[in-house]
Amino acid sequence: MLINYLKIALRNLRKQRFYAGINILGLSIGVACCLLISLFVWDELSYDQHHDKADRIFRINSDINFGGKREIYAVAQAPMAAALREEIPEVETACRFRRWGNRLLRREGTKQNFSEEKIVWADNEIFDVFTLPLVAGEKGRLLSDPNTIVISETAAKRHFGDLNPVGQNMILDNETPVKVTGVFEDIPKASHFHYDFFLSMAGLDEAKSTAWLSHNFNTYLVAKPGTDPKVIETKVAAMFRKYAGPQVKQAVGITLEELEAQGSWARYTLFPLKDIHLKSDEIAEHEPNSDMAYIWIFSAIAVFILLIACINFMNLATARSSNRAKEVGMRKVLGSVKQQLVGQFLTEAFLMSAIAFTFAIVLGQLVMPYFNRLTGKSLEIPFSNPGFLGILLAGTLAVGLLAGSYPAFYLSSFRPLEVLKGKLQSNIRSGWLRHSLVVFQFSISMLLLAGTAVIYRQLNFIQNKRLGFEKEQVLLLSDAGSLRENFKGFKNELEAMPEVSNLTASCFLPVNSCRSDNTMWIDGKSMDQFSLNIQCWWVDENYLATLGMSLLEGRFFSEEFATDSTAVVLNETAVKKFGFENPIGQRINQFDDNSLATYTTYTVIGVVKDFNYESLRENIGPLSFYYSPNQQSNLSIRFDAEAGVGNFIEKVRASWDAVSPGLPFDYAFLDDRFNRMYETEQRLGNIFVIFAGLAIFIACLGLLALAAFTAERRTKEIGVRKVLGATTANIFTLLTSEFTRWVLIASLIALPLSWWGAKKWLENFAYQADLSWWIFALALVVALLVALLTVSFQALRAAWANPVNSLRSE
Repeated sequence: MLINYLKIALRNLRKQRFYAGINILGLSIGVACCLLISLFVWDELSYDQHHDKADRIFRINSDINFGGKREIYAVAQAPMAAALREEIPEVETACRFRRWGNRLLRREGTKQNFSEEKIVWADNEIFDVFTLPLVAGEKGRLLSDPNTIVISETAAKRHFGDLNPVGQNMILDNETPVKVTGVFEDIPKASHFHYDFFLSMAGLDEAKSTAWLSHNFNTYLVAKPGTDPKVIETKVAAMFRKYAGPQVKQAVGITLEELEAQGSWARYTLFPLKDIHLKSDEIAEHEPNSDMAYIWIFSAIAVFILLIACINFMNLATARSSNRAKEVGMRKVLGSVKQQLVGQFLTEAFLMSAIAFTFAIVLGQLVMPYFNRLTGKSLEIPFSNPGFLGILLAGTLAVGLLAGSYPAFYLSSFRPLEVLKGKLQSNIRSGWLRHSLVVFQFSISMLLLAGTAVIYRQLNFIQNKRLGFEKEQVLLLSDAGSLRENFKGFKNELEAMPEVSNLTASCFLPVNSCRSDNTMWIDGKSMDQFSLNIQCWWVDENYLATLGMSLLEGRFFSEEFATDSTAVVLNETAVKKFGFENPIGQRINQFDDNSLATYTTYTVIGVVKDFNYESLRENIGPLSFYYSPNQQSNLSIRFDAEAGVGNFIEKVRASWDAVSPGLPFDYAFLDDRFNRMYETEQRLGNIFVIFAGLAIFIACLGLLALAAFTAERRTKEIGVRKVLGATTANIFTLLTSEFTRWVLIASLIALPLSWWGAKKWLENFAYQADLSWWIFALALVVALLVALLTVSFQALRAAWANPVNSLRSE
């Protein structure tokens, strides 16, 4: 029986090549999209699953509300990890990381330095917390001693080639020898941190701090099996009160309880390791994380595109039911029962689904490199995984059942007497389900179109918003501080270049870079009356001019004023927070270090116009500048290269190489660094464009087939109308008005939903583009035009046909 079903199914596919081709093409594209997005989603959900103790690993998050500002940090205090291990029995072990920016590293005995970005200070216990398989070295005391380092396989190959690195020395920042004690396997891509170098925390003085009011260390713990995280959180809170209480009293002059009564707090929570990548976006993350909301969005897109393809199958199968009605009638007269007819039609659906899945896999393999570039991943189809093959088989059956079930039961329900008498036409003509499915298809298409328009409008708004600084034509040299005694000579050489209009030395920039905050309060008032948590940036006198910032009041720093060592310049937001009506000359206090034992009084000498120094997802916060004229740090160079940017960079490189042979010349542009802050949104926009286009394309494939069928079904009606005087325009309007009505009805569903979704997405940004009405009107117009263009060919073909040919047999 099954062989007979397959023969008939193949015969019907050959007989209806046009409609079968449209169904298979639509299903293939739909399944390929679903496959690619599923691989992407699966990869995102698999982050940090490779650690043996992943279910019991937690990160300490710090929720701090102080100085009128609440912030959640992915870091904790220096003594937290040791206290967790020693004082909380439910904690198996704990470890810390401390990031410190790029460092120079080279193999001892060589002169060529490498600027290493993936480097971090770490406790020896990281190998007990995380699964970091060793290629060389023995676990136990890898990072117990100062000036030791463990490196990845990739780093070992880069620095040592085929030599065994263990026991060899590397030179850190051109001065400190560090001994390689081990080599670990490269950290998998599906991890929320990726480092090639772990420096021993035992050699970092800051790691020995006992300050419980300073948060700089990413801290992780392993809970013992069966432990409730809430139990550990309660004990961490008690431990904080025990150690931080005396320090608060010393720093603020009031008890921790009194400070909390004023609305301030410090709370510590355990955040599950496996949730970090998709559910954490706190201050001081190792790397930018993804967002669970995008996983839901991409999953929905995959499902919707597959549904659109399945709807095409259902629509065409039911629309062409009249062509197979007599076949059903004859089969029933000859003894076929409903179950046999259902089996026949489902076999056809399963066969088409199997062909579509085969083509989809080939298509997915072909476009995988482009998809990887689009998403920034290295995905591949796991053909060797038996589970994947099982999912493909189940998917083939599920899509066949989804697409073929309704047509199968619908066609098999025809009554043979009515079919053979030709009384079926009136039932088919209603087609309410078919119309509803087309409306659903175009609703999804318009949702994606409107979403694409909103994302690109927001990105354009970000790129063109007045930020309060000029990001174009600023060259950044992030390793300039490594020049040491040659720094000043190199800086002077740059200043003498005619292309350079200004330059400044500071690692603090209005893009992702150095950050430092501290607590300030008005001199003459106690800290508990009012204090402000504020960003503190150390800059030189050329900072404002180089970055194109505006001074509203007073003056900026100058070499001519010796008192500028205790001067401060505030931004507008800080002035408002302090409540200064006349800020110039006001005096404010700030702690000198993390011990909070001493403070310095600074005098306000100027006010800078607010500028966006964080992502536009955040409001502008209070910020202060301090004078540091001789710092050897990152160089920002404003240039005007009429002879060409490339020539200017080569000129700078030549000067660099002359004073620093062996040091890598790494540069970037400020506007590129700014745009990099919005890579996630840019990728989201690109994905929306592609999949919105594919959704429209698949929907239009179905529309094309429906239009062809409609024109075919109404051939004689059109012939009669033309004989009675109908024009080509009349016939065209007759055939396209029905499809136009479907699209308009779809817009009533899609546009309100897209407006709501866009409004919710834009809430992630403190600065938003307007949700103009024309965005949604554009989505409607595009969908309408595409639909009309799709059906126009069939409509015009029917309108131009000679009526004699259609009425010849009447």
